[in-house]
Amino acid sequence: MELKPRLDLVNWLVSQGLTGLPENDLIRGFCERCRASGLELSRGLVFIDTLHPIFEGRGFRWNDTETNESDTFEYGPTGEGDAAKNWRRSTFFHMLEHGHDELRIDLADCASLDFSMVSELAEKGHRHFVAFVHRFGEAGTIGQMDCVYSYWVTRRADGFGAQGLSALRDLVPVLGLAIKSAAQVDIARTLGRVYLGRDASEQVLRGRISRGVTERINSVLWFSDLRGSTAISESVTPDEIIPFLNDYAQAAIDAIHEAGGDVLKLIGDGVLAMFTGEDLAAARRAALRAEHRFRHNVTSLNARRAEEDRQTTSAYVGLHVGEVFYGNIGSEDRLDFTVVGPAVNEVSRIASMCRSVDRELLVSSAFCTGLDAAGRGYLVSTGRFALRGIGRAQDLYTLDPDIAADEATAGGYANYLAT
Repeated sequence: MELKPRLDLVNWLVSQGLTGLPENDLIRGFCERCRASGLELSRGLVFIDTLHPIFEGRGFRWNDTETNESDTFEYGPTGEGDAAKNWRRSTFFHMLEHGHDELRIDLADCASLDFSMVSELAEKGHRHFVAFVHRFGEAGTIGQMDCVYSYWVTRRADGFGAQGLSALRDLVPVLGLAIKSAAQVDIARTLGRVYLGRDASEQVLRGRISRGVTERINSVLWFSDLRGSTAISESVTPDEIIPFLNDYAQAAIDAIHEAGGDVLKLIGDGVLAMFTGEDLAAARRAALRAEHRFRHNVTSLNARRAEEDRQTTSAYVGLHVGEVFYGNIGSEDRLDFTVVGPAVNEVSRIASMCRSVDRELLVSSAFCTGLDAAGRGYLVSTGRFALRGIGRAQDLYTLDPDIAADEATAGGYANYLAT
């Protein structure tokens, strides 16, 4: 590749990296432009570790022919099992172990090599292979994201040649920088969603990070906690406590997200969430839908845990509607994006009353009266209560017992939630 197209490609990578072009589009555009300029790539692969609660990293592929491979893939932990074996047989592991930044292989003469990918590449007609590991400095490392890995192959019998290798050595680091930039945006969004919640994360990433910047909103509030969690925590071994809490938190969070709600905070075994929208009647129904799904999740979870001879439980849920302050609260160097206000205290008190009246769900008068007539028909009063710390008594409602006892009523309630 001559100097001018090389510089043109550098400029393209920089400009597209700044505009935020997705990684798979970056590698495709890079490979197509290389080929158009005489650098006959036949396949390229780039991957980079990340910070994610499930995946260890993400990778991106390009081929000169149609394949059934996806152009983007994610990989889990490579520290054990088959994933660890495959990683240890990779050219990249070999390079890291021996301190190499570059490795070239003639695929026509690779039978004696025990690398996991090279024989398959040779069988598909690729002739020469070059891999790069571009390491980050200490200040550029995020968790395990300390390198960008890539390999490039060609079908040319004489390989890339000196000029082609020189071009790759100049260009691949620029591509790696653009991919790292995109990966860091993904990491920021992932960390925001995981630790702040989906809506709060988007608000923060849009720039709402000033202390005291809040808005008054009316929302449907959810508060749930586990039945008997203190006694269970005292009866199980310490290494069982976190899996126990995680299992039931997953059951609640999955249900809330599936119904369109936002989880705001995990407080021990408690979950604070909200459902918003212009139509609060629809938000109320969404909260009931989440509670219904949560019960199904808990039933399935309890069956699995019982088979494993592990502790099981159920949960209390309180639902309420009220005005809250939603935004940044805290000190100058430690903020929390959450909701506060009397309605938040009230929903937690409602959930606490579940123990006293022996009901798994209680909803406030404000929640009940805002439902449509069909929804109100599935709720029954449990009585009038003075909640601790709340200045006024109110009626609390729960689901009609016929929903659990009568198949037709249960089917009608399920249909109501689905509409």
